[in-house]
Amino acid sequence: MANVGPVPHGADPDAYDRLRRRVLWRMPSGIYLLGSASGGRRNLMTHNWAMQVAVVPKLVAVSVRRDALSHELVSEGRAFSLSFLRREDRAVARSFTKPAQPGPAPDMLGGQQVQLGLTGVPVLRAAAAWLECEVRTTTAAGDHTIFVGEVVACGAPDEGAALMRMEDTRLNYGG
Repeated sequence: MANVGPVPHGADPDAYDRLRRRVLWRMPSGIYLLGSASGGRRNLMTHNWAMQVAVVPKLVAVSVRRDALSHELVSEGRAFSLSFLRREDRAVARSFTKPAQPGPAPDMLGGQQVQLGLTGVPVLRAAAAWLECEVRTTTAAGDHTIFVGEVVACGAPDEGAALMRMEDTRLNYGG
């Protein structure tokens, strides 16, 4: 069994870990595509650990696993984007659970059209809305790093769209 952290006295560690994961999976969270780029490499990654953490300035935090390609690119490039997906875009979310392959056209990643943002990170052209952030702070958090970025650009081509949430997918990450 992996290190599951503290377990209440008398509880079965395996059963308690399964319960804790189920509860954590139920925490409401959106599904986004996290864009990153560095040194001519770029990626979009399905992502759900994101939240606004300050109003002045506008700061957004994302938590990225340290062994992910996106972690390397955000660390080096010091920027990231979040493309907000529509509820019906489940197939798009699933297609970016592994590092995105370029193409087939130059303005595409993982078969989807992208545009480069102000900082050079990719943004999904079909996004209902998007944010682009420059990294201001990083914090180690277990097997992840929390990147806190200041919003430097945003767009909302479809402000009325119902946005995808974790429960709209069959994806389970975390817990």
